[in-house]
Amino acid sequence: MDGFNEQVVKRVNKPKNLIIKIISILLLLLVPTLCISLAYVITPYLIYIGFFAFLIGIYVVWYVFTSQKVEFEYSVLGSELTVSKIIALRKRKVLCKVKINEIEKLGKGEKTINGMRFSKTYIAAADIDKEAENYYATFNSPAYGKCLLIFNPDENTLQGMKKHLSHDLLIKLFYRKDA
Repeated sequence: MDGFNEQVVKRVNKPKNLIIKIISILLLLLVPTLCISLAYVITPYLIYIGFFAFLIGIYVVWYVFTSQKVEFEYSVLGSELTVSKIIALRKRKVLCKVKINEIEKLGKGEKTINGMRFSKTYIAAADIDKEAENYYATFNSPAYGKCLLIFNPDENTLQGMKKHLSHDLLIKLFYRKDA
């Protein structure tokens, strides 16, 4: 049996994540306050509804906050690379499974894929904005056709992939020669 390499990469939080958290807190405070305020005009039972909305809102805000914690797991087992998305350590979804010998292009930086079109893109990078640190892998999927995988493998993961890569990719990636 071939070796097993595994790597976990945490996604960097963006301003979008902060905005989602702020809006969830504002809604947590606004909805019960609105119900309690309307209780004086419509019916006193709205105070109870506001109280229960606040209790349910606490759970919803906790769920939103923890759902913002996303990790990607890259595992190389034999000749297969599996990329999984882990959300808040409670939900795991396999993004893609790739036979390493079927990878057509693999390189660092966006220049690897300039001018190419893909039917499916898998983003499993810690920070998609740091193009110089991301590796771009292209492969053909039986279900989707030409696909792109953007990820941040460390040296151990690359070494696990090394013996299964094509000769041209191996020379270009590890020995810095243009093949």
